[in-house]
Order: sequence, then C-alpha cells, then structure tokens
Amino acid sequence: MRSNLRKIGLALAAPALAIVVALLVTTIILLLAGDPVVAVWQVLFKAPLPRQIVAIINEATVLYLSAVAVAIGFKMNLFNIGVDGQYRVASFAAAVFAGAHWLPGWLNIIVAILVSMATGALWALIAGLLKVTRGVSEVISTIMLNYIATYLVAFFLKMAAVQVEGSNAISTQVLAEDSRVPGIDVSWLLNTHNEIYGLIFLSIAVGIFYWFMLNKTRFGFDLRATGQSETAAVASGINVRKMVVISMVMSGAVAGLVGMPLLFGQDYAYGDTVQAGLGFAGISVALLGRNHPIGMAVSAVLWGYLNQLSNGLQISAGVSDRLVLIIQGIIVLSVVIAYELIRRAKLRLEQRVVASELAQQERVQAEEVAA
Repeated sequence: MRSNLRKIGLALAAPALAIVVALLVTTIILLLAGDPVVAVWQVLFKAPLPRQIVAIINEATVLYLSAVAVAIGFKMNLFNIGVDGQYRVASFAAAVFAGAHWLPGWLNIIVAILVSMATGALWALIAGLLKVTRGVSEVISTIMLNYIATYLVAFFLKMAAVQVEGSNAISTQVLAEDSRVPGIDVSWLLNTHNEIYGLIFLSIAVGIFYWFMLNKTRFGFDLRATGQSETAAVASGINVRKMVVISMVMSGAVAGLVGMPLLFGQDYAYGDTVQAGLGFAGISVALLGRNHPIGMAVSAVLWGYLNQLSNGLQISAGVSDRLVLIIQGIIVLSVVIAYELIRRAKLRLEQRVVASELAQQERVQAEEVAA
C-alpha cells in the first residue's frame, strides 16, 4: 500500500513540479521585463467564460489527436516531427474528396475520414521506409517532408480551389450541409450558443484505441519493448524494422485525423487560412502528458486553456499574447527536467528498497544458521 502511494506521489510530482517551475521562471521574466506580474496572472488564472470553455474543449479535441499521433512514435523511440505535414496533406485530400460529393451524407463523411487516414499513413510511410532501408533519421526526413507537404498542398490547392466570394482567400469546394458533422449544443449547461465539435467522440475513440493497443495487444507489447530496448527486442524475436514501418504508418494515420474536427465541424473546406502548427503543439502535449492517454487529455485541455485566455493579455494586462508561447515552452522544458529528476529519485528509492530487502534476508539467514 505504502509503495503504491509512493509511486502515485512520484507520478504526480513531476507535472506539478514542472508547472511550479514554469510559473516561477515566467514570473522572473515578467519582473525583468518590467511587465505587470499580478495583472498577467489575474488574466491567466481567471475562470474562463462559457464561450471560452467551449473553445478550450474544441482546441483540446484537435490537440489530443495530434498528441496521440506523436505518442505512438515516442513509444517506439521514434520522433515523428512530421505530424504537421501529414495532417496538412491528409486534410487536403479529405476536403477534396468530401467536396466532390460523390457519396451522400454520412457515407461521404466516413469515407473522407478514411481517405484522410490513408493519406496521412502513406505520407508517414515515406519516412519509415527511408529509416529502415537507408538509415535516414526520421527526425530529418519528417522535418523535410513537412516543408514538401506545405508547398505541395499549396500547389494543388491552386488547381483544386474555388474563389471565395467577396474575399481574396481560396479554398476547396465547400461541403454540402449533409456532409457536415453537427456540433453538440451545450446551451442548457453553459450560457453560450457555441457548440462543441461533434467529432470529439472521434478523439475519445482514438484515445481508447491507443490505450487498448498499448496495453492489451501483442503489437502494443512489442512496441513498448522495442522502445525500451531495441537490443532486447531483437533478441526476443521482434522484427524491429517491421515495427518501425508499422509504427510510422499508424502515427501518420492518426495524424490524418487531426484536421477532421476542423474540416467537418468548423471550416467545411480546406483553404489558405488553414491552422498551422498543430503537429508541433502535439509534441508538447504528448511530452507533458508522458504519452499516457489520460495525461495527454489533461495536457491538451491545459494547452487550450492557455491559448484561449492569452487573447486577453494585451487588452487587460498590456502584455503581448506571445507570452503564452514562452510559458508553454518553459512548461515543456520543465517537464523534461522534472521527469528526469523524478526518475532518478524513483531509481534511488527502488535501490534502497532492494537493499533493505536483501539485508533483511541476510539477517534471517544468519539467525537460521546461528540457531
């Protein structure tokens, strides 16, 4: 019982320590810059408005999908930095397919989501194949593929896009009414007409699948074993090259889902104003959540909370909303340091427990010999 409490305490200590350190470092930065510290924290710590609560949940829905895509690679010791590019290519492909309206209603939505997953998986497959066949680092290949994806989509967007009336913006064909996922009305609970993305259930399903795959399947065991020790995995008969490819494909497939809540629940088209940086935000959320399905959910909500409340910094505190980027960066850095400190503390604790048990066994043996 005491051992379990210690483990829980250590698990909670790392994120708590990271957040405290982030608050202290940010406060020091504000003091050095001569910014109003109290006013900043009043803005960031105030209770969000009902419309902001909905916006936080919606942003967390998207960020969670991005985090899971990154976490699949992290579990394999693969750094899939290409989620941003995979999400762009996949969202564009899904928007073009869904905008063509070859299929009716929900069938069009379902097939478009499958198209998005397949496109993201194929784009990630490139990096996986480069790693296992040519030894190219997935960090380098996925970063370069991000740039290729950005310009490739921009090129094809000019070919497939239609002009938006009264605007210089261009986008793919706008989805028909029957190809849109209705939002969830929460006006009965919150005093706002804003709606939660209907595809929030997709994020929940992906989280459940991620947990089940990691903890209840042979593939999940092989994934975790390879990530912890590739040498041991090879010795136990695991095909590491195959695992690398499958992991990258799965990561890319989930990355393909990142833009679906936005496409079917908000934008209804893919245009030149598409939200960027979701893949890189997912890396931060996955790190903060330690690749755990629940931890990443909490981290995604925290990230959405900071992003939404940052809008009031410039108005209420006279500070740039970019301050939140500094806070988020400090949190991620603090998380890395805090988890390493907690890991070492946990290791020392385990060593003391083992030493104590061995000493007790030696005393018992000595007493038996003396008797």
